[in-house]
Amino acid sequence: MTTLAIDIGGTKLAAALVSTDLRILERRELPTPASKTPDALREALNELVSPLKAQAQRVAIASTGIIHEGTLLAINPQNLGGLMHFPLVQTLEAITGLPTQAVNDAQAAAWAEYHALADGISDMVFITVSTGVGGGVVSSGKLQTGTGGLAGHLGHTLADPNGPVCGCGRTGCVEAIASGRGIAAAALGDLAGCDAKTIFARAADGHEQARLLVQSSARVLARLIADVKAITDCQRVVIGGSVGLADGYLAQVRHWLAQEPGIYHVELSAAHYRNDAGLLGAALLATGEKS
Repeated sequence: MTTLAIDIGGTKLAAALVSTDLRILERRELPTPASKTPDALREALNELVSPLKAQAQRVAIASTGIIHEGTLLAINPQNLGGLMHFPLVQTLEAITGLPTQAVNDAQAAAWAEYHALADGISDMVFITVSTGVGGGVVSSGKLQTGTGGLAGHLGHTLADPNGPVCGCGRTGCVEAIASGRGIAAAALGDLAGCDAKTIFARAADGHEQARLLVQSSARVLARLIADVKAITDCQRVVIGGSVGLADGYLAQVRHWLAQEPGIYHVELSAAHYRNDAGLLGAALLATGEKS
């Protein structure tokens, strides 16, 4: 059965036809609408999936934010504008005429990455560092979603009580510091107004402030991983996202994690499916299995 998998992020929308053996048969991408209003998102999703829907038998959505009973609830409204109560499943069912289900994008990615691991690992955590910071937890071979869909939102744990205010309303969240948006927001002087991609490029060229901004993100993420190890006793942490997969970033995270006491150390690896993890995880979850 072919699944039309959709990945909704803060900067881009992706859709792919995915076969039962997790091969991507065809893929399309569009930027997330700048206005991020319900009407704009509906129009963009319709444009994205219309060329693909006739070849699919079901729809599986991986989206940023909390997914509760098919509705998108944006935990950080800055990432998806005014989409606080967007009827995601209902909208895609209307566009495609196909049975549809939805899950948080990092939870979906966690499930795909778990299936890519070698046998013998039953407890794994996935962390994506991109526009925001998200996560997914697999415990005893089962994906944790929570009764309200909040499970795994690791980016909204505390990094610095004196840090910047996060878009979710809390102060000093990991996301407010370590994410691409957080890195860009902290930039000053000649880096002010630059996006995270530019800052990483400047860091690679030896720009001191850029280097320190990237270092701060990696150090905060390492502390988060130590916390995650303490809470879940996971056997592996997998890192994904545009920031998480940027050249040299994982090596910095490993360096800072090594500074923590040994009991908090855990094996780290880069996402096997890289930027397709959310799409493939959604397709896997469409089979109805979470374990």
